[in-house]
Amino acid sequence: MTIHSLNTKRASRSAESRVAAQDWRALVSELNAQGCAVMPGLLSPEECAEIASLYPHEEHFRSHVVMARHGFGKGEYRYFRYPLPDLIEGLRTALYPRLATVANDWNEKMGAALRYPADHAAFLKRCHDEGQTKPTPLLLQYGPGDFNCLHQDLYGALAFPLQVAILLSEPGEDFTGGEFVLTEQRPRMQSRAEVVPLKRGDAVIFAVHNRPVQGTKGHYRVNLRHGVSRLRSGQRHTVGIIFHDAK
Repeated sequence: MTIHSLNTKRASRSAESRVAAQDWRALVSELNAQGCAVMPGLLSPEECAEIASLYPHEEHFRSHVVMARHGFGKGEYRYFRYPLPDLIEGLRTALYPRLATVANDWNEKMGAALRYPADHAAFLKRCHDEGQTKPTPLLLQYGPGDFNCLHQDLYGALAFPLQVAILLSEPGEDFTGGEFVLTEQRPRMQSRAEVVPLKRGDAVIFAVHNRPVQGTKGHYRVNLRHGVSRLRSGQRHTVGIIFHDAK
């Protein structure tokens, strides 16, 4: 057994235990009510710093995106290459089964036939069978004046309806501004905005595209987008965990 495989096993056990320690009844209730929920203290300050420190090292990444070149906003991000860093891989694997239960419930309420397997490896096989083979977890970096336009992270025909972003920087110390923003477009109604306060190490789970909302005649579908408001000062790093792979 190699040192890498040992580290992977340790990271996997660590991820499973910290994910299991979250209050999932409250998280699911908040996801159903608001389309987002916060997992406090998912990463330690040391782990946040370690992940953020990877950004300048190109060997960890498959691509580099400068947002302004594509009209995405201002700032930049890098997509990780496979194999993912152990802790990110462990969290992706550990979070998926709990979120798949929510995703299947949402699809049932919205009348969608698609169901997601309980195991992340099985879901990735479906992605790869669809030609979606590129890893999507990413590391984002913002400086003063940077922002991320409202968007949806859809990378192919097959998309998992929930994703996770973990703030790696401390608001008020490392940066100001730069709030996580979620908007919800409701049929024949004005859009609703949600600003999610996060501390370093907190993770926000949120809907990628659609979610069901209870109405007077049953559930109806709403459309969501997410982004980051303008950074006023400092530097902000975030790691995004997306569960489907890209075309």
